[in-house]
Amino acid sequence: QVHLVESGGALVQPGGSLRLSCAASGSIFNINVMGWYRQAPGKQRELVARIFSGGMTNYADSLKGRFTISRDNAKNTVYLQMNSLKPEDTAVYYCDADVVLTSRTLIHCWGQGTQVTVSS
Repeated sequence: QVHLVESGGALVQPGGSLRLSCAASGSIFNINVMGWYRQAPGKQRELVARIFSGGMTNYADSLKGRFTISRDNAKNTVYLQMNSLKPEDTAVYYCDADVVLTSRTLIHCWGQGTQVTVSS
């Protein structure tokens, strides 16, 4: 079993910054990919950014330059630094991961989500 726990969501004013964290725990051998998705009310869940174990990243085109994903492999943790936040960034942010278990089974898992609200 693997658990992903997000933290860092909050209410922030437009133009502000937030840093989200997601820590994975459990029977982890390796984590291939960690990522962030978001889902705004009435909309589909969308990719924000992903980071591979070697450090390669990809981002939603609309978010490049404002959001930065990073990870600490030793801590099995992924971060999302969000700058210049806009009201349209309001959403529940979810962490996901492709995890190789100690049994060498590959699974995909999601965190429970953390609310980010951008409003004055």
